[in-house]
Amino acid sequence: MTQPTTIPHVRVEGTSLQRGRQYGAAARDRVHRSVQEYRQVFAHYAGWDWERVRREAARFEAPIADFRPACLQEMRGIAEGAGLDLADVLAINVRTEVMFAATARQAPLAARRASRPPAECSAFAVVPAPSRPGAPVVGQNWDWLPHAAHTVVLLEVRQDEGPDFVTVVEAGLLAKTGMNAAGLGLATNALVTDEDIGAPGLPYHVLLRAVLDCETVTDALAVLQAGVRSSSANYLIAHASGSALDVEAAPGDFTRLYPLLPEAGVLLHTNHFLAPRIHPLDLSLWAMPSSAVRLQRLRAALTSRDTPAALDDLRLLLGDHADHPSGICAHPDPRAHRCDQGATIASVVMDLAARHLWYTRGNPCQAPYALFELTPAPQPRRSTPAPPPAPAAPARRASAAATAARRR
Repeated sequence: MTQPTTIPHVRVEGTSLQRGRQYGAAARDRVHRSVQEYRQVFAHYAGWDWERVRREAARFEAPIADFRPACLQEMRGIAEGAGLDLADVLAINVRTEVMFAATARQAPLAARRASRPPAECSAFAVVPAPSRPGAPVVGQNWDWLPHAAHTVVLLEVRQDEGPDFVTVVEAGLLAKTGMNAAGLGLATNALVTDEDIGAPGLPYHVLLRAVLDCETVTDALAVLQAGVRSSSANYLIAHASGSALDVEAAPGDFTRLYPLLPEAGVLLHTNHFLAPRIHPLDLSLWAMPSSAVRLQRLRAALTSRDTPAALDDLRLLLGDHADHPSGICAHPDPRAHRCDQGATIASVVMDLAARHLWYTRGNPCQAPYALFELTPAPQPRRSTPAPPPAPAAPARRASAAATAARRR
């Protein structure tokens, strides 16, 4: 298969440290740009210089090491391969914790103009009912700061200790939306509450990486329950077998997870909590007000159908411009500060049964979808994980193919 031409393809294999070194070396220029851009972004949102950011990021090293030592090794390898310090790579991997903590701190001051992060993602899963034909499909538009269009990579990971996977991610970060060889697909959305204060815990992007190591949806839920999370986020997870679950997470332990089930075979999520009762105060609609309309457009397109949506229907939906420039297909708002503008960085649709991932570089209204086919080698099934420890008290607070997208 030929290399994709729309987004740089980085393929890594070996131990976690070796994979990180290969990643950092192959995407060196893009990793450096990620660091340079976030210097400005963190100064804008948190008022911190880079040394302060590095010190704050260092507080997350111990929780990551306790949870997934391999993730820390991957970050160490990325830093070595790119010619940076571990603190630099750690800092960009906790960018959510820095930025959304700054947002939460500003919420009480909403009467004056506060910086708000761009809305981050419109996501869906369409899963067939048992005994009904059809393949589970997961997709999303990943919306973020426009600079990410120059740092995004298609990261293909071949590993011995878990399923191979592919993820569309900012260079230097561990994972974002993606799919693995076991048939598990992941889409995700940013959320924010009044308890997103940046307290050390498991960072968002480390948890995304850990979910992509899972073989089943149940395994993924167990991973999200395994420790104290630092920040809010939504994890939309589905499997080629037809299982699917959306997990809204607030900062804290397993008691701050809010699972949502498919309705009529559909899961939909944007950037605010949908669970009827959550303990923290949801600040998401204040921070990302476009979330409500984007969810309305997803529902209008996917919940009133007599037949399941085909891939072409889903790709068309991801190009929807209702409420422009803040629609599902997001474009920069010229009225906003440069660091507050958002845009669709990549659009992703995954057929989990076929292990096919279609993706665009930039807005799907402007860029064609390219195809990545994950063709895994046979892999041994991991041993059954040990039961989790007794609950503690609640915490406060591709090879790739760049072909024209196939029609189905």
